[in-house]
Amino acid sequence: MKRAGAARGETPGAAAVRRAKRAVAERLVPWFRGAARELPWRREPRSGYAVWVSEIMLQQTRVETVVPYFARFMRDYPTVRALAAAPLDGVLKHWEGLGYYTRARNLHRAAQIVAERHGGEVPEDAAALRALPGLGDYTVAAIGSFAFGLPLAVLDGNVMRVLARLFALDWDIAKPASRAKLQSLADALLAREAPGACNEAWMELGATVCKPKGALCGECPLAGICAARAEGGGVERYPVRGGAKAVPHRVAGAAIVRDGKGGVLVVRRPPEAGGLLAGLWQVPAAEAAGTGAEALREAAARAAEAAGVRGGRAVGEEVALVRHAFSHFTLETHAFPVEFDGKPPRGAAGKRAFARRETLDKFAFGKTDSTILRQIGIAG
Repeated sequence: MKRAGAARGETPGAAAVRRAKRAVAERLVPWFRGAARELPWRREPRSGYAVWVSEIMLQQTRVETVVPYFARFMRDYPTVRALAAAPLDGVLKHWEGLGYYTRARNLHRAAQIVAERHGGEVPEDAAALRALPGLGDYTVAAIGSFAFGLPLAVLDGNVMRVLARLFALDWDIAKPASRAKLQSLADALLAREAPGACNEAWMELGATVCKPKGALCGECPLAGICAARAEGGGVERYPVRGGAKAVPHRVAGAAIVRDGKGGVLVVRRPPEAGGLLAGLWQVPAAEAAGTGAEALREAAARAAEAAGVRGGRAVGEEVALVRHAFSHFTLETHAFPVEFDGKPPRGAAGKRAFARRETLDKFAFGKTDSTILRQIGIAG
């Protein structure tokens, strides 16, 4: 079948863009206003703060996961000033389970900046938004258009997928050059009289109709002008993605050190060290030199020593095993009981403590560590 979209590698022609822009105004935006999901951050009047919190939470996270987290967060930190004044440990605890904790740290720091420099009000200026920690082009466009009506086009995974199919684009969306061209296309298609509704319509279409798998073309308001559909053979051939890189796999041994009173030793990752889990508490762990039991026990003993345990020895069989996929590597953690000489190490304020079931609300853990604690009976 003759290709209905842009010629290979080329940008869609002006006529195709004009036709699509008319369809956005006449079909897509009206469709969205009737089909939009009821989500707490969409309630009118739009709050710049609520939109901001929701957009940060929604990065790399499914909507259904975010909804209860958003409700609790807004209940306990209802304003920018409330968030700015809160201790970071409490913010991280509210984030526990959402992952990508750098988002929470940046949100907290940005709230402090907004409280100090903008009177506690989320700035309505794109440049001021972009200057805040954790806000990139997409987030600035989302906050600016949804809350303040700024004519900024969003480009996320949903929008890229819909545009790639609408114009049958064979651009590799993993490449920065392709993303730049897609951003220009989104800019050209933006309904400037209703930028927020237009942006959310693209995103809603990708999330609920033009899905990665099982696209519901019969329900799509743009089906009549979709080049990928006109080609036949299935719209799911788009978007094009380059070959995936191999993901490194790491193995670690974790030390279960008990104090004899129901507590398990946990240590805090230095907040200033950076990284995905900076500032969170963890069961002491160290990367293992191999996957055998002895290598894993040696790593657990090494982790215990680094945590202040003298004469620690990992013994017996593993008591917990957790596999977790991060954005750029996978981690397999094996936890072993650790015996030691003398008394258990003392706590050190903000650095080392013994966590008990009744005190867990004082500590924020990543998913791996909360799962370990659950498997050994400390967490529910």
